[in-house]
Amino acid sequence: MFDENERLANQEAHWLIDEFGAEAPLYAAMRAEKAIEQKDFARCARWKRILEILDESPAAKSAGSKY
Repeated sequence: MFDENERLANQEAHWLIDEFGAEAPLYAAMRAEKAIEQKDFARCARWKRILEILDESPAAKSAGSKY
C-alpha cells in the first residue's frame, strides 16, 4: 500500500506524462535541480522519486511529444 507521499509522486508523474509527454523526465529533472539550488532537499527527494517513477513507466517512454 502506498503512503501519501508515494501516492502524490505517482499522481504528479502521471500528470507530467499527460502534460509533457516524452519531455516529462526533463521537466522533473529541472524541478529537482531548482530544489537543490534552493537547498530544499525534501522537495528534491520528491522530484527524484518522480523521476524514478517516470523511468519505470512505459507510458513515459512511449509518449510522443505534444510540441
